[in-house]
Amino acid sequence: MTIIGLCVALYVGQRINPAVTSDLAFAPFLGWSEPWRAITAAFLHSPSMIFHIALNMLFLWQIGPMLEFSLGRARFLALYLLSALGGSAGVVLLASAPTKVLGGAAEAAAYQSWITGVVGASGAVFGLFGALLVINRTFGRSSAPLYAVLVINLVIGFLPGISWQTHLGGLVTGVAVAGGILATRAPERRRWQWPLLALIFVVLVGACVAKYLTVPVFYR
Repeated sequence: MTIIGLCVALYVGQRINPAVTSDLAFAPFLGWSEPWRAITAAFLHSPSMIFHIALNMLFLWQIGPMLEFSLGRARFLALYLLSALGGSAGVVLLASAPTKVLGGAAEAAAYQSWITGVVGASGAVFGLFGALLVINRTFGRSSAPLYAVLVINLVIGFLPGISWQTHLGGLVTGVAVAGGILATRAPERRRWQWPLLALIFVVLVGACVAKYLTVPVFYR
C-alpha cells in the first residue's frame, strides 16, 4: 500500500509539474551519470494515460499482499526494488547503443532506443509475476490464470510506446530473486539469503556497467 501511495502521489505530481517526469524518468543515456533514475522511474507513469498507472496498481494490489505475506515485508521490498532495477537493466542491455559518434539523422535514428525515456512500475510488477510463478511451482500450486495474464501483458508489451525490454528484465529478475529466496529458506542456509540478493544486485549493476563501457563517453 505504501508503494501504491507513492506511485499515486508522484502521478499527481507529474500531472501538476512535468519536471517531475523529466527529472526522474529513465533512459539508457542517462543511466551512467544519474543511476538513481533506474529506480525512480519505476514509481512514475505516463501522465497522459491514466490506464498505465491504473493497470499497474491493480496488479500490485492483487498479487502484492500475497507475496508480502509469504516473503515478509523486507524480502518483498527487496523483490520489488530488484525487479524494478532489473527492468531498467533490461532497457539498457537490449537497447541499440551507439559505438561511435553519430554522423547523421539516419544513423541517429538507429539508436533511438538509447535516448528514449521509460517510466512505469511494469518491470517491478512483472518481477512479482515471475516470483509468484516460482513460488507456485515450488509448492505445487496452479498458475494457470497467472500464465494467461502474463502472456496477454507480454503481447501488449510489443505495442508502440510500451517497453517490452522493461517487462522482460523485471520478469527474469523476479524469477531469480524468488528462486534465491526459496533455495535458502532452510534454517541452515538462511544466512546466505541476503548475500545472494546482494549478488543479484551486483550482477545487474555489473552487466549495465559492462554495456556502458562499450559506448563512447559522449553518449553516457
